[in-house]
Amino acid sequence: MFVLLAALNWFFEILKWKTIASVVRHIPFKTALKQSLASLTVSLATPNRIGEYGAKAYFFPKKDRKKILLLTFFSNGMQLTATGCFGGIGLAYLLNKQVLTFSILNTLLFLVIFVLLVVFGYLFKERDFLTKGLSIVNVTAYIKQLPTNVTLKTILFSLIRYTLFSSLFLLTLWFFGAVISWQEGMCLIFAMYLFVSAIPTLFVLDVVVRGGVAVWLFSLAGVSEIIVLSTVLLMWLLNFVIPAVWGSLYVATYTLEKE
Repeated sequence: MFVLLAALNWFFEILKWKTIASVVRHIPFKTALKQSLASLTVSLATPNRIGEYGAKAYFFPKKDRKKILLLTFFSNGMQLTATGCFGGIGLAYLLNKQVLTFSILNTLLFLVIFVLLVVFGYLFKERDFLTKGLSIVNVTAYIKQLPTNVTLKTILFSLIRYTLFSSLFLLTLWFFGAVISWQEGMCLIFAMYLFVSAIPTLFVLDVVVRGGVAVWLFSLAGVSEIIVLSTVLLMWLLNFVIPAVWGSLYVATYTLEKE
């Protein structure tokens, strides 16, 4: 069951990449699989897997690499949007339970930061980032002209993936003996993924950060630390370690072919 759900999660990630890469060039599912797993392997050495952008672009001709960077940004952005939307539900749950509270000072601080981000985005909307031509204006314009079916499929696959790995987390908790309702469990999982997504980490520290956040959140529901940590470790192995090992084979093969 766990392996099946983890495999389905990666199936839809690969299908999402195959769909969005078709804007530049149609690639078979097998090629999309190799590119997705190999880029995962390479990206794990960088904070928040930012190396994925360059890794995926490397598989395409130089003339297409800027487009691939934009498409990867859009793909990851849709996944992050799903995390933010569902995370809002988890955050509302915590606020309702009065686990989190906002004072007037904290609220004002949040508003100031939000306004500064908006102003920053406006002032630097035409400034290039990472490489020439990658400004906020150019990125927005490129995303807007993507085919509607590609955009809708990317959103759909992002939502399916989020549902799959969230459900897998809850099922794993139950498997290890956690006594928690579906509603409470999913709300805490939504909040956990939201908090974790905001913390920049390296691969070796990712499981520690996830474990710390998860232990804190699920302690609110009376779930023991050993159950939570066992769940986080198994999820880490299924969703990152095993695919990364598989991807390393493609990286090694591709390197040998280039030589």
